[in-house]
Amino acid sequence: MKEVVTFLNFDGNCREAMQFYKQCFDAELFLLPYGDAPGDPAWQAPEVKDRIIHSGLIKGPLTILMAADVMPGAAARQRNGFGGGIQCESPAEIDALFAALAEGGTVTMPLQETFWATRFGMLTDRFGICWMLNLGKPQPE
Repeated sequence: MKEVVTFLNFDGNCREAMQFYKQCFDAELFLLPYGDAPGDPAWQAPEVKDRIIHSGLIKGPLTILMAADVMPGAAARQRNGFGGGIQCESPAEIDALFAALAEGGTVTMPLQETFWATRFGMLTDRFGICWMLNLGKPQPE
């Protein structure tokens, strides 16, 4: 397996959400609106052209997040029981990511030490996405 990438669905606000995540993760953003998709655009209703058919956040060699808008009238998939997990590399990284993702959202568990982590916290961001951030404890050698 090369990688596992979280894929999110939105109902018309994919561009806004992915631009937010671009800033949070300091990553490169690829956006493809329905109106720019190759092929015969006859299937596209005018209200779809600015919606996003495909997007991706790239950081280094990895795609860290993908997303798209659903077609108008289709329900975006519910996210019950789902959360994005982020394994952080340093206290500075987890603090910055947690603060950025929490902006306009709800913190459900503030960053704190746990029996498995130097820092762990949970939040739901302003787009309704649940995130768990973890900075593991150093493992004895």
